[in-house]
Amino acid sequence: MSNLKQRTIDFLEIEWATYVKRFNRWPVEVGVKRVKAQGYEQFRDMLAHILTWWEEAMPIILAIAEEREYERKKYDFDKFNAEAVAKYKNWDETEFLAHFEKTRQKAVTDLKAINDSTWENRRVRSWIDGIFIHHAREHLVALSRFLTLDTLENEWGTYVEDFSCLNDEKKKEFLSKQGVENFHDMLAHVIGWWDEGTSIITGILNDSNFKWEEYDTDAFNVELTAKYKNISEAEILDQFESKRKNFARLVNEIPETAFANGDIEGWLAADVVEHFDGHNPRDF
Repeated sequence: MSNLKQRTIDFLEIEWATYVKRFNRWPVEVGVKRVKAQGYEQFRDMLAHILTWWEEAMPIILAIAEEREYERKKYDFDKFNAEAVAKYKNWDETEFLAHFEKTRQKAVTDLKAINDSTWENRRVRSWIDGIFIHHAREHLVALSRFLTLDTLENEWGTYVEDFSCLNDEKKKEFLSKQGVENFHDMLAHVIGWWDEGTSIITGILNDSNFKWEEYDTDAFNVELTAKYKNISEAEILDQFESKRKNFARLVNEIPETAFANGDIEGWLAADVVEHFDGHNPRDF
């Protein structure tokens, strides 16, 4: 089984299978705030958006797998997303959630049946990444251990390689957008925030009354650049990889209850998931 195939099935069987339950662990006011930050009035509307994209993508993926023709569309995303919410607006809540779950399970069954060679198709990979993997990071309202570890392994794990694959012009464009002079400074920025996150998470786990210092983010980023300025390229690459693995070890070891702690969950989400999408060289 290809790595992407197994990873996608894991997303459906672990991440998406527990998505609703994890969201419901938050107090109502917290959940409402998080959903509104995503641009939706209620959690149900965001689920309708996610579900409709699954329903759009799966027939295309299966058509490619079976070498059948399918309609190729140019999407007006705002229109599509509005129609997705409207489509399920009047459904009974229980019926809607059952349909969401049934669609998830059918996707698992269908994807397991697809020949491994299909997973090398560029369009399949694009749809898979968009609706099952990236969508989980994009609509992060209740972080899981699975998503945190997946991001550390499959996104940050290839970060240096992904940057190296860019041509010189794209490298300059990427670094300029990140506000750093070179990739060394980019890694220093990531490492420094990982250190800070690790320290705070450990502090909270050891002391429920732990308080951390509030930072001026811009000033802290300048300090990080200066801190690592005289470290060699080889050493900063080694530190990046070592600290990535240490962070993954921490995530593996913390109790499940830590993910229901808003402070710990917030630092993990910001440090690992959101930080990656804010500094992703694959976007260039």
